[in-house]
Amino acid sequence: MNFLKAEWRKLAIINYKVNPEILLEYLPTGTELDFYKDKCYVSLVGFMFLKTKLLGIPIPFHRNFEEVNLRFYVKKKEGNEWKRGVVFIKEIVPKPALSWVANLVYNENYKTMRMKNHIQHTENNCMVKYSWKDKSWHSIEITSDNTAFPMGKDSEFEFITEHYYGFTKRLNKTSEYEVCHPKWDCYKVKNYQLEICFNKIYGKDFEFLNHEKPISVMLAEGSEIEVKTKKYLI
Repeated sequence: MNFLKAEWRKLAIINYKVNPEILLEYLPTGTELDFYKDKCYVSLVGFMFLKTKLLGIPIPFHRNFEEVNLRFYVKKKEGNEWKRGVVFIKEIVPKPALSWVANLVYNENYKTMRMKNHIQHTENNCMVKYSWKDKSWHSIEITSDNTAFPMGKDSEFEFITEHYYGFTKRLNKTSEYEVCHPKWDCYKVKNYQLEICFNKIYGKDFEFLNHEKPISVMLAEGSEIEVKTKKYLI
């Protein structure tokens, strides 16, 4: 059953290499860390949620909004196949009702903060900026070429974007939900700026990111998406 339909657009993705041991306490039971070329990743992702519908119903004043999340990558063996997914450390949205529904239905760690975005296309460039505020403003800004192109097979971009499940950990329970979307096109990134205090937003475990240079920076066009109803695994 489809719980949510929307569009995810202009996904700004900042990737870091991380010591796997840092993520073990966040790992849902029944999953294991997923690696790309022997590297473990954590990603800061900002994007637009557009044309949102819950159970097929558009909710007034809650259709178009920003989200920023910090996530890492996992996989789960089911029969002879691997399900590849993500685990969210925290997801930030601008409206309390969004946090309330997501936390209640999906047991995710959503927080409400003031947010804003700025997206601009010129003849040669695309500029995307997402900002969010606790006591001070934090932001992701990426400038890229103005033309998107298909992802490369077995590329880093494919690894980051082709995880189609969300896994959540709450006490001793693990839940799973599927996110359906086509393959995404990507933009060639020219420049980026990042203003964030990771420990203030995500805790002491991620303070080291304040001093780390990203291993890669990406901008994905996105697409229509469908999020299916969760199920408990354990």
